[in-house]
Amino acid sequence: MHERMKRLRAIIENSRVSSAYRYFTGPMSLQRRRRRFWKWSAEDQKRLEFYRQFVNAGDLVFDVGANRGNRAKVFTRLGAVVVAVEPQTACADYLRAVFKNIPTFHLEKKALGDSVGQGEMLISSAHTLSSLSHDWVRSVKASGRFAGNEWNRSEIVPIDTLDNLIALYGRPAFVKIDVEGFEYQVVSGLSAPVRALSMEFTPECIDNTLKCVAYLGSIGDFRFQICPDESMEFLLPRWVTGQKIGEALSAFPSTAFGDLYARLTAH
Repeated sequence: MHERMKRLRAIIENSRVSSAYRYFTGPMSLQRRRRRFWKWSAEDQKRLEFYRQFVNAGDLVFDVGANRGNRAKVFTRLGAVVVAVEPQTACADYLRAVFKNIPTFHLEKKALGDSVGQGEMLISSAHTLSSLSHDWVRSVKASGRFAGNEWNRSEIVPIDTLDNLIALYGRPAFVKIDVEGFEYQVVSGLSAPVRALSMEFTPECIDNTLKCVAYLGSIGDFRFQICPDESMEFLLPRWVTGQKIGEALSAFPSTAFGDLYARLTAH
């Protein structure tokens, strides 16, 4: 029996779930990991103060590309019902563990795109940089933005759409999208506007972001803002049209990054 367990452990440690295995069988107990995750920081508070303009108690929020839940944690503190969408096995296992006793939290272990199917996700040595967009990976490699990181393995992951998620859970008040270059595909899976949403952008793939702006303009009367880096502050003095935000994005420094925010003018 002892030899069998050793062989099984060796198989797991060399498999795609090895990172999750090491995380949950390491020296720190799961209870301590939960306590560490839920410990409230000044950074958490800054995010909460920022997101409260979009999220009220009882609202439904979609966290698309939830990763290890630093935004889902804040949305939960704001009193929202959170649907976290996360295709990476290790991250999904982590979310399942730390949100285990939160009844307002729901996990969908999948990606979102413009149609139902599956795709090859390139898994990075930094879990926050894993992506379904091979073009995005090539672009950030070429620019040197994430020098030192590798995408040396992949996972085939299921893909659903925002429309289907809405059919299952209802229409969200806010959608956070952080999918490393796959934003246009995610937004294209939405056929009717939501109240507000955000998506990460990098200048290497700014055309992808401009396509998102144009698509959102085709389904609703949106206004836009930019939050540079992780500042939790808006760059522009006021919310602007799609045309104006396109000009601002095109002039964005090539070494920077940020999040694009969109909200309906009336809801």
